[in-house]
Amino acid sequence: MALATVGGRPVLILKEGTTRTRGDEARRINIMAARAIADAVKTTLGPKGMDKMIVDSIGDITVSNDGATILQEMEVAHPAAKLMVNLAKAQDKEVGDGTTTSVVLAGELLTEAESLLQKDIHPTVIVEGYEKALKFVEQELEKLAIKVNPDDEGWLMKVAETAMSSKLVSGEKRKLAEIAVKAVKAVEEMKGDKRYVDIDNVKIVKKKGKSLAETEFVKGIILDKEVVHGDMPKSVKNARIAILNVPLEIKKPEIDMEVQISSPQELREFIEQETKILREKVEKIHSVGANVVFCQKGIDEVAQHFLAKYGIMAVRRVSEKDMQRLEKATGGKIVNNLDDLTENELGRAGLVEERKIGDDKMIFIEECENPRAVTILLRAGADTILDEAERGLKDALYVIRNVVEDGKVFHGGGSIQEELAIRLREYAHSEKGKEQLAMEAFANALESIPRILAENAGMDAVDAIVELRNAHKSGKISAGIDVLNGKVGDMAELGVVDTYRGVKNAIAAATETAILIIKTDDIIAAKPYEEKGKEKGKGGEEEEGGGEFKSEFD
Repeated sequence: MALATVGGRPVLILKEGTTRTRGDEARRINIMAARAIADAVKTTLGPKGMDKMIVDSIGDITVSNDGATILQEMEVAHPAAKLMVNLAKAQDKEVGDGTTTSVVLAGELLTEAESLLQKDIHPTVIVEGYEKALKFVEQELEKLAIKVNPDDEGWLMKVAETAMSSKLVSGEKRKLAEIAVKAVKAVEEMKGDKRYVDIDNVKIVKKKGKSLAETEFVKGIILDKEVVHGDMPKSVKNARIAILNVPLEIKKPEIDMEVQISSPQELREFIEQETKILREKVEKIHSVGANVVFCQKGIDEVAQHFLAKYGIMAVRRVSEKDMQRLEKATGGKIVNNLDDLTENELGRAGLVEERKIGDDKMIFIEECENPRAVTILLRAGADTILDEAERGLKDALYVIRNVVEDGKVFHGGGSIQEELAIRLREYAHSEKGKEQLAMEAFANALESIPRILAENAGMDAVDAIVELRNAHKSGKISAGIDVLNGKVGDMAELGVVDTYRGVKNAIAAATETAILIIKTDDIIAAKPYEEKGKEKGKGGEEEEGGGEFKSEFD
């Protein structure tokens, strides 16, 4: 309960049951909660990072070392901890990679800030120091970025393999990287003079069975559907495809109505009229030369019969997203009215075929010419591996997209963070006042990335950082942590690459989150909803309005 004093009388400001924590205690609790989240994912960082097993409330198990997945599966209650989860979600949505790095970096920034707070340095000074450090770091990132040709598949392969090196799929990362590069380059578009990639145009279909090595790239679309009628062809070459957002069935009226039939003749005429309408719809499709139909709506059994009679393959209840992908893959147009269907609206594919994959039938639309939507058929022997493989493949797709759109990369293995830390420390010496300490703290937080990579690889972190600092001070800016061989190595030679967007966004987002937590000095928490319900059940309804500004003596 929060009280204020007005004219010497205590006044209830907040609803009864509301808790409030202020000042240094509030800040300490927030930092502690946020650091706990960072510590939870810290050991997953890098190719030698550990996995986490998360069991939810209904017993479902998730095994992953993907930062965003781990945090999304955790049931987090504390508001500061939720900020860290939101940080990971934002990084995953905007960049697609670097979620663990951003959360760990935010945690280290808060650890350094806590140390400064204990030395009686004001939070405002720390925040200003961090903001200056971030501005300097972003300027240096522009100078250190390596410009690459987005058409150079060598760079794209390196960045994809780096993204997957810490995942369960690392054993097949070469093959999956090749598939990911093909997929991204297939859906790449030009908007003015800029390249653009919509990852939604790359469909990932997971099917249990076989191994990761059997994963396929399809220049077209795979639908988890089957042909609607047994007499229809199961394979069509040189397919001319009608993509219909029109029901091939008799539309039910929007108002309630009855048709009274008084004789068998009237019933026969009624059925014949329905049949005629459906036959005319199918004849319209046949007349424009279509031999394959994908329909977002339903297909009546009578319509199925006529389609089969004309040798037309048909699939119904295709999702809206898949309809859009079909449009981009085949070059056809979604038709919303059958009267508008012409030969020009038809899509083209070299082959449309129903195949049995595992226990399920699927429709393959492939051999499309210059498709702008493609599919990756992901195979693995277990659902857990399939899920983690999908996460790794998505990371690869996103980092390739980032390089294609930005045309910039950095050497990985913590090399860019170490170089930034060294430059920031030198710059901090030119700063007067206590803000210099905050900027040095920022540099320490940046250096935590290579340090944690070394720790997770089983290396002596102190020795590794000393060696890494000396390498960078001698001009070897591509020196980083070679976790596979347990030593400091040249990331340029090893082909370890991070994306420009991933590194820049991770540092900026982590800093913003840390600053938000440092600046918070008051936590006002309402009574949990469950407790409110329990109190009402005890007898007597809770007073509406909660007694805001109500005197205790009224």
